[in-house]
Amino acid sequence: MAIISATGLGYQYEGYGEVWALKDINLSINEGEFVAVLGPNGSGKSTLAKQINALLTPTEGEMLLDGLSTADPLNHWRIRQRAGMVFQNPDNQIVATTVEEDVAFGPENLGFPAAEIRKRVDGALSLVGMSAYKLHASHLLSGGQKQRVAIAGVIAMRPLCLVLDEPTALLDPRGRREVMEIISRLNRMEAITVIHITHFMEEALAASRVLVLDQGRIVLDGNPRQVFQQHCELRALGLDVPAVAELVLELRAAGQDLPPDVMTVDELVAKLCS
Repeated sequence: MAIISATGLGYQYEGYGEVWALKDINLSINEGEFVAVLGPNGSGKSTLAKQINALLTPTEGEMLLDGLSTADPLNHWRIRQRAGMVFQNPDNQIVATTVEEDVAFGPENLGFPAAEIRKRVDGALSLVGMSAYKLHASHLLSGGQKQRVAIAGVIAMRPLCLVLDEPTALLDPRGRREVMEIISRLNRMEAITVIHITHFMEEALAASRVLVLDQGRIVLDGNPRQVFQQHCELRALGLDVPAVAELVLELRAAGQDLPPDVMTVDELVAKLCS
């Protein structure tokens, strides 16, 4: 069943003339999917993310979230309960002085009783591996820990869909791994639909589906193995492929008998050793 559905979606920012940030977007994303969204700067990735939870609404066409039209202001409250959003900089989402107070902020604003808020806060912190830090000062956490708290704050509101706009862009490699492990676990174990916008090709390998945008349009749509075999198309857009896929391409050109859809180190080692 589709939780996100866009039909003929287009969006123009005011003051940019006839330039379309999004154009002719037709998209259906099912419950429980993990979708990575790639594209060069200015391709419309963040604009699409903001359309999903009605931070922006269509100039033309339609966007539905769980059957609710984002064009109707009366739906916005319910849409934002269903589609939680995590931004690039966690400092922009952390609003309280301690971790547990920050995670409780959303449920408190939804008007839940104290016992339910406590249950949701403890559950969300457990899911992101931050239970031991619930009394810690938020501003003293590392970047990766702050992003985990930001994700917990969204999870505490029990969304159907998690939209992440480059959540690992400001993190070091360890922080990126931590956040990606959490995102994958939430999708796999909690069946939360994930829309993950990223510039890191390796992160897209964790998804079940990859969308590539260029100039506001979807130009590639498929599973990671299908999309990352489109080397020429991706390079024409100024995008890389995962490092292992690049190595496989060079090995094949050098005469190695390798299948073109090898994408991970473990797969490559297994193929070379066999």
